[in-house]
Amino acid sequence: MPHLFGLDEDTMPDSRKPMNHCLLAQACCVALALALAALPLAAQPSKRAPPPEGCGETHNTYGPFDHRSAHASQLYIVESVHFTRGVENLTHGSTGPFSKDIAYTLAVFPNHPRAIMSMARLADREKSNQADGADMTVECYFARGMNFAPDDLVFRMLYVNYLIQHKRLDEAHRFLDYVVTQAGDNQLTLFNAGLLYFDMQDYDKALIQAHRAMALGMTRTELRDRLNSVGRWKEPDPAEAPDAAASAPLPAASAASQTSP
Repeated sequence: MPHLFGLDEDTMPDSRKPMNHCLLAQACCVALALALAALPLAAQPSKRAPPPEGCGETHNTYGPFDHRSAHASQLYIVESVHFTRGVENLTHGSTGPFSKDIAYTLAVFPNHPRAIMSMARLADREKSNQADGADMTVECYFARGMNFAPDDLVFRMLYVNYLIQHKRLDEAHRFLDYVVTQAGDNQLTLFNAGLLYFDMQDYDKALIQAHRAMALGMTRTELRDRLNSVGRWKEPDPAEAPDAAASAPLPAASAASQTSP
């Protein structure tokens, strides 16, 4: 997912590189666990982000937190142990199987963009829709994340990209059409939506989003260059109003079969 991996949406937290599992990380985890244990039960964070019906259970007792607004300490306490670089890249495990550490990360941060991408890659590598040892399918992880943070358009575009990769273009169109209705004046969201439309060979909608993003000040040229490469680029008409290029709003995913808007 090259052009979505580095999305720098304004709503996303500053990127933080996951640290390797080390003694310092273990000490921090122990310290936090002791601090939580000292709190009254009512004050301990025990809320869970339930998966959609038919997707199994959520077992974490820490979180859930919105990845976009999570505090650095909340990210560190999970990522330094469960979502290290080796786990993210599926090259070196941490506390157990990749699926377990990624699943825990997604239980605490249901809309964690890099973790969902790692889970999807792991399942694809195993040629399955559910990674061995994971507690639910990739589809269910996406559904839970969208239910938990329905306004997270980055996470939703990652699902669109997943649908495109699995040749489910009708569903991808419906979800992406919804994204552009919600994007407002976020030029980066519109730009990335255009790239996704291009990936689906919907060049007309890709061009519309390119024009919208340019009108808002986007200076990156990848989308224009791609449209040029297939002979579909046109300069915007100065008198032309931005076109939403979208359909009716799509409700938040609410079940394992959430692919139907």
